[in-house]
Amino acid sequence: MIKRIWILTLFPEFFRPLLECGISGQALRGERNSDEFKFEVHFINIRDYSTTKYRSVDDSPYGGGPGMVMRADILRDALVKGVVESHGYESLEKLHVIYTSPRGVVWNNKVARDFGTRVLSHPEKDVVFICGRYEGIDERFLEKYVDEFYSIGDFVLTGGEIAVMTMLDSAVRFVPGILGNKLSSEADSFEDGLIEHPQYTKPAEFEGMSVPEVLMNGHHKKILEWQRSEKERLTKIHRPDLLKD
Repeated sequence: MIKRIWILTLFPEFFRPLLECGISGQALRGERNSDEFKFEVHFINIRDYSTTKYRSVDDSPYGGGPGMVMRADILRDALVKGVVESHGYESLEKLHVIYTSPRGVVWNNKVARDFGTRVLSHPEKDVVFICGRYEGIDERFLEKYVDEFYSIGDFVLTGGEIAVMTMLDSAVRFVPGILGNKLSSEADSFEDGLIEHPQYTKPAEFEGMSVPEVLMNGHHKKILEWQRSEKERLTKIHRPDLLKD
């Protein structure tokens, strides 16, 4: 089974490093399959659906103000003509459309897990990401065509591409079968509300510093106790806000 991800953007080239590198790249290229399907990523260049002489996709906002706003009609055509009509979908009901925006659910590890298991693993719907630019998108398009909004933090980017890459890279790990070893994600930072414990490897001695003795003795229970204690210690030092939650 094929799970298609559509990305509507003015800059498809932004995504090349994500698709070419690492585990996420392998998964999104369809070379590392989930338990039930493999991914295909497709790009729609929004500018291809412009009807203006200079292939513009934006215009000045009604009511005045700085910057430009992406046009609803051009985005609609990119979505409906570029994805639905050109690739055999019965209707928009077969797609889950996402837009990254300050109004969205704030992205964290819990949200990434939910997105990976609920949206990316959904057997009946493919996924569409809309990458905004400029001052944003005409509200009418958002009201009619977008199913969910997500925000990766309280800051502003020049476009949605980096936000979409962040979402994909962090969520695809939670698609069943992608990591191979399920424990890899379960042991990561934030899974139990704490950041990860320190990690060590060879050499045992490095510039006068030794690997903690407890990790060298093979006593599994004591190692787990040490790891838990270190997670709490590091969280208290570096992310005390997590302990409040």
